[in-house]
Amino acid sequence: MQFQSYILGSNHFDLDPDLWPVLQHFWPQADTWREDLRRFGVLAGGAAYRVADHVDRESRPLLVMHDLDGNRIDRARLSPAQEALLGELAAVNASPYQGGSWHHHFAQGYLLADPGLYCILTITNCVIYAIHKYAPEFSVWKENLLAGEAWGATWMTEVQGGSDLGANLTRARMDGEVWRLEGDKYFSSGAGITDYAVVSARPEGAPVGPKGLALFLVPRLDRAGHLNYRVRRLKEKLATRAVPSGEVELANTEAYLVGKAEEGIYYTLEVLTLSRLANAAGAMGLARKAQLEALTRTKRRTAFGKTLDAHPLIRRDLTDLAVRIAGGLALTFRAVQAWEGAWSERPPYSSRYHYARFLTHLAKARTAEHGTSCTQLAMELFGGVGFVEDFAIARLAREALITPIWEGPANVQALDTLEVMFRKGALEPFLGEFVPALERVGTPSSRIALEALEKTLARLRQAEPEEAQWLAKESLRTLADVAITALLYGLAGTSGERYVKLAELYASRFLKGEEYSSWALSAPEVWGRHLEG
Repeated sequence: MQFQSYILGSNHFDLDPDLWPVLQHFWPQADTWREDLRRFGVLAGGAAYRVADHVDRESRPLLVMHDLDGNRIDRARLSPAQEALLGELAAVNASPYQGGSWHHHFAQGYLLADPGLYCILTITNCVIYAIHKYAPEFSVWKENLLAGEAWGATWMTEVQGGSDLGANLTRARMDGEVWRLEGDKYFSSGAGITDYAVVSARPEGAPVGPKGLALFLVPRLDRAGHLNYRVRRLKEKLATRAVPSGEVELANTEAYLVGKAEEGIYYTLEVLTLSRLANAAGAMGLARKAQLEALTRTKRRTAFGKTLDAHPLIRRDLTDLAVRIAGGLALTFRAVQAWEGAWSERPPYSSRYHYARFLTHLAKARTAEHGTSCTQLAMELFGGVGFVEDFAIARLAREALITPIWEGPANVQALDTLEVMFRKGALEPFLGEFVPALERVGTPSSRIALEALEKTLARLRQAEPEEAQWLAKESLRTLADVAITALLYGLAGTSGERYVKLAELYASRFLKGEEYSSWALSAPEVWGRHLEG
């Protein structure tokens, strides 16, 4: 990969113009962890970046169905380089459970960014989370997962249902001290490396629909040491090749109930919220790597007698990358901050929890859009060579394509946003946070944001239920953009005038629908800041 990337071997924490300002703004203990994040930036820009590329091109996981003695094992064979790297990366999951912070966890996920590697970590983290909060009797499994001695997974999706969990058909029946599961999980990330999975299933006699689902822990081996489920096959995927994903068959599978059966859907949604935050961090991390690759390219490549970054159209595109990434990162870590304050809550939840869930929907959906736009534009800035697999940029663009789909596409996020806004009361704290913040700023751009917010909410409030759904996705986008504008202005108070410029550029482009102001042509602090690192 050394001839395919401009940023391989660099410290990705040091190169980043926004991560540290954002962390300092939202995380009071950030200074304590700066050197740890700098060390992780070396790993993210070195071994992790290289191994991710190696797995993608040369060493995809392979399913091994039998051992030498003919016993069915259904294990994925990984590259030795990937196995060694995962051992180092396992510590990413430890911080929230060992006196640290979710900010630390998601900052490392952002720096890592690779969806395959980070997926393995985050689905493992979801199992740790479920055990930590609702099944402490399995703390030995939790410790194995934290140590990197085992890996976890979340298996919810079924082919007939997709994102509609209420359509799941997997059944659960009580059998003495354990439960037995019967069903198929169509897209199971981690298939072949998973030692413990959290699985949704419907107990006998439970009502139809999502509220009839319970959540179960499923170990790879049953109490007799036999294979407890089967991996039918691994999926061929466009990207995210580092995580083996496949079809899992549950047949007389031993399982253990997590918490209360009647609260299973709530536990499942908590796990999904955690995964959506990871999705947002990963999307922005991919966008950042693509931006850094492209920015370096534009400073080294010449056309028409001068470097690319001296051309106005290139500077316009670099401005677009900088504005989208700063905005998406600010929204992501505001959502992480809200999650940090609410994750210990159990059903029935307070308004604080519902607001954290609301911000997560905004962050997940909007960062996925920004991430795919950024990686596509960065690839375009490379010109024709950006489209070939010779360069790292092509893989980053492929990897970003998954971020709008995993953990629920924008349509699902929009429907869930409507629910938490109007049924769970999350709109009130949103207005309470962002309206006064924008009013205090008092600039033309902040007024644009306030007008966009007022117009969007008026349309939603006047709409019939079906029309509200029709408007939901665009409304989610507007709400996210209003929040981002306010958050960027807020960052100016702790990190300087650059964030005022970013806020004004963001509002004019995404809330007013205008082209970026041409004054940004002469503002390299906006679009080329990383070179100062």
